[in-house]
Amino acid sequence: MRIIHDPVELQTLALSVRRTGKRIGLVPTMGFLHEGHLSLIDEAKKRSDFVIVSIFVNPVQFGPNEDLDKYPRDFEHDRALCEEHGADVIFAPAPDAMYAPDRSVWVEETKLSRGLCGALRPGHFRGVTTVVAKLFLLAQPDVAVFGQKDAQQALVIRRMVRDLNFPIEIVTAPLVRDTDGVALSSRNKYLSPADRERAKVLSRSLFAAQRGELDADGVRKAIAGTADKVDYVVWLDADTLEEPTENTREILVAVAAYFGTTRLIDNVLIQEKK
Repeated sequence: MRIIHDPVELQTLALSVRRTGKRIGLVPTMGFLHEGHLSLIDEAKKRSDFVIVSIFVNPVQFGPNEDLDKYPRDFEHDRALCEEHGADVIFAPAPDAMYAPDRSVWVEETKLSRGLCGALRPGHFRGVTTVVAKLFLLAQPDVAVFGQKDAQQALVIRRMVRDLNFPIEIVTAPLVRDTDGVALSSRNKYLSPADRERAKVLSRSLFAAQRGELDADGVRKAIAGTADKVDYVVWLDADTLEEPTENTREILVAVAAYFGTTRLIDNVLIQEKK
């Protein structure tokens, strides 16, 4: 497995791999890898011949009061996991290698990114789409794999690819949970044992919604009674992030809440009965 820090070196390698006829898979991450990330690598491995995993804590998607500086990092652990799961390249650039000090070009999606986390974290998705567009240009992937846990992000990236005509297949892999039902996240590291126990209310409430036992208000009340702060509980069309209509095929029930100082997101999908 090769480790690359220089963007030009990665792009040169990717172009040479493409010339051999191999199919390239990309898994963009911010590192501190867990089983959820590894499932994305495994999925990319199934769908391509050459897998690139990016490990980059992207500064431009963090707000001024967010956790950029304390975001968990463990490159050696990540390297070992990537090698174990058959990645061919880790791309781990420094921020100044990805962004010029006088940068003035951004990639921005303006519809799907307006609500939910986009409304609460101004500039977040502009940072996400900009870095992902750069990664696409550098890694030259045929397929890129994202996780369902970040449901809004996956939809935004899919829209960017459609509207800008990137010749890339976007795969959204299933959300992966720990044995207690809590969705896997690098930020789970911040949870105290008591907060971790309380965080189980997210998956419990969402599963109850899937079973038809709770509606949106029921989910909201259950979470509000346990979490320290609820950012949102929504029941939306899973394709448009708008209110469901008679044409809605699938409902996204998405939640964001704080336990202590840790903000967690989670979601489930519910098939509409026709």
